Amino acid sequence: MVVTRFAPSPTGYLHIGGLRTALFSYLWAKKNGGEFVLRIEDTDKARNSQEATDAILKAFEWLGLDHDGEITYQSQRDEIYAKYIKQLLDEGKAYKCYMSKEELTELRETQMANKERTKYNGKYRDFDGTPPEGVEPVIRIKAPLTGEILVKDGVKGNVSFQAQDILDDFVIARADGAPTYNFVVAIDDHLMGITEVIRGDDHLSNTPKQIVVYEALGFDVPAFNHVPMIHNSEGKKLSKRDGATDVMAYKEMGYTPQALLNFLVRLGWSHGDQEIFSMQEMIELFDPKDINKSASIYNTEKLDWLNAHYIKNTSNTELAQLLTEYDLVLTSHDKKEILLDAVKERAKTLKDMAELAKEMLTTPTSYDEKAVKKAFKDDSIAIINAFGAKVSASKELHLPSDYHHLMESVVKEMEIGFGKIGQPLRIALLGKMSGPGLDVVMAVIGRDETMLRIANAITANS
Repeated sequence: MVVTRFAPSPTGYLHIGGLRTALFSYLWAKKNGGEFVLRIEDTDKARNSQEATDAILKAFEWLGLDHDGEITYQSQRDEIYAKYIKQLLDEGKAYKCYMSKEELTELRETQMANKERTKYNGKYRDFDGTPPEGVEPVIRIKAPLTGEILVKDGVKGNVSFQAQDILDDFVIARADGAPTYNFVVAIDDHLMGITEVIRGDDHLSNTPKQIVVYEALGFDVPAFNHVPMIHNSEGKKLSKRDGATDVMAYKEMGYTPQALLNFLVRLGWSHGDQEIFSMQEMIELFDPKDINKSASIYNTEKLDWLNAHYIKNTSNTELAQLLTEYDLVLTSHDKKEILLDAVKERAKTLKDMAELAKEMLTTPTSYDEKAVKKAFKDDSIAIINAFGAKVSASKELHLPSDYHHLMESVVKEMEIGFGKIGQPLRIALLGKMSGPGLDVVMAVIGRDETMLRIANAITANS
């Protein structure tokens, strides 16, 4: 059975790159009828944040990426790690190193001065003398000093590392007994039955060390898939400005889970020319072997396009519920269908939708000066006053077409073009020149509000 995992460290927010590897891992497990598990790598007690852990879980809930089984917390597994440290010590595959911080610093400075790779020199690898006093030892694993370590990678192909170039006897437990990252990752992946690891290629350099741990403990080595990073449009590492921000910020900005996941699956993976994928299609079609070998480019315009697509294809009932997150409550509005149909055609995000709707529903308290100068000329006041009189005299105004017929009658009677009534009326209704169709706006706000806004505009601009 295929078992994949996502293993974030709760030292900061869940960013977009982490979410993408979580999505890839989720899809591959589900495609194979396997399991996708979640592990919180919280061994760094000084930097861990409960708030960050909560944010990670909240993001998974929002996106609908359900994990299988209980969440594993590394901070609760110290006894397990201690058992395996003891096993390696007992088997002579690890040892206590008494090199002081000062000695280690001096060694590194000497190596740097000689333009050598900085590494531990194995001083205590086969030590059987009397330990120096006052030094709490770290535990180092006996890594191979020569030979090749081969990483069989589903994305990059076979990647060969020469032991003498990249390894030394690295620390697997600090002086206070705390186990180190590469050690606990290998143990947990084994104990959790992880068969395939999908992660960013910034972890590729850790893989040889983890393989050393797997082999020292007699564990099977999982399959690896190291995914190239996400870059900005200039080919550089993503910054917050580019999109490397908290995943939940995308919700605040008004993106839908469907759009964000669809966007991410296409960052580094493709299926022909297809751009729109349902979750079921992602599961059916995804395969790590199709992941691009080069970095992918983050494109905000693509995300906006996808989000607009999903908004347009979401029912108004669901949209009304989603928009409550953006302080827009439409449950009792009798024209919410007309309103939502109008704004979702113009919005890129749910936040855009809410703002456009609020602009329609809120009586203007000021008017765009440039727009007023352009729209209120000659007989503009008389034209919208005549229209207001027709609205007042008409008792059956409900649909956009009802208001449109009134506008047509004013145009015909006063022998003017539609622009003559449209521009000043738009200023009266919205306070600016942009917005949805005027007949839609009036149908949404209703007869009495339409008359009020016309009267206010005449007063303000006479």
